[in-house]
Amino acid sequence: MQRREFITLLAGAALIEPSTAIAQTQTPKVYRLGTLAAGAPMLPDNADAAVLIGALTQRGYTLNQNLIYEARGADGKLSQMPQQMQELKRANVDVVVTVSYPAAVIAKSSGIATVIATGSGDPVTSGLVNSLARPGGNVTGISDVAATLSTKRLSLLKELLGPQLRRVAMLWNKGDRGMSLRSEASAVAARELGVIVQPLGVAEPDDFIEAFDTMNRERPDAILMVSDSLTLLNRRRVFEYAAKRRLPAIYETESLTREGGLMSYGPDRREIFERSAALVDRIFKGTKPADLPVEQPTRFVFALNLNTARAMGLNVPNTLLALADEVVE
Repeated sequence: MQRREFITLLAGAALIEPSTAIAQTQTPKVYRLGTLAAGAPMLPDNADAAVLIGALTQRGYTLNQNLIYEARGADGKLSQMPQQMQELKRANVDVVVTVSYPAAVIAKSSGIATVIATGSGDPVTSGLVNSLARPGGNVTGISDVAATLSTKRLSLLKELLGPQLRRVAMLWNKGDRGMSLRSEASAVAARELGVIVQPLGVAEPDDFIEAFDTMNRERPDAILMVSDSLTLLNRRRVFEYAAKRRLPAIYETESLTREGGLMSYGPDRREIFERSAALVDRIFKGTKPADLPVEQPTRFVFALNLNTARAMGLNVPNTLLALADEVVE
């Protein structure tokens, strides 16, 4: 090799090597996702968390590599949630996905980008966002469609009971603003269908005793349970009461039907957490929550437990059975 060529080669190497070394020392960005729930923490093996993490995996995130996942849940002890949110802040999460209205309020107040997944009620009426199209602030997510869902749930009860459905007892957590708004929407839907609502708000476990006593004195034709951490933690008490009194009851998620509830109608939770993951991905990539319109569910699941119906001596019409997306036998 001639001397001139050798010097040129060295000069080129000198120019390339530093940049190559820098590239080799650069590490992929690590994204941090937190979840905050009023109920149990959404650990990775939780069904909803598995969908959320799985949908992010499909978008190129790998758990414990470029995705760190932090789950917090109050197990119904809502006073613990502010501290849990502070733990997520100290963990430097980039986004928080919330389940329940209290969780959404606490996450919003933290200033961290927040995706409301479920259980938050109408985010506009409750003040979580300015509007669905232009949420503003640090919150976006999936909206509740309580009026539409309440009408459908009541119509399913009417399909089961026919003209015998005149009074529906509504169980909800009166200490949760999101669930109170949902119960109000249900009451409006009931009036439009000519059904009287027997409001039975609860705020703590002992309140279920009073609610059951009220139903014993003034027997309803059916029960509608609004789901939140309090009612879910006490769901088996409702199952047992409904079975003992042979009262048809409708719930909001199919998991309750699988556990023994008579029937349920609500948004497909898989879709909710898949779409929540899509919003998280966009925030990870730099989009602000204020610029992400709040979405609405598009898929809904009607589940029916025939074992429970038979045990209660209920005759399920074929028309209702044909509507079921999932039948438990």
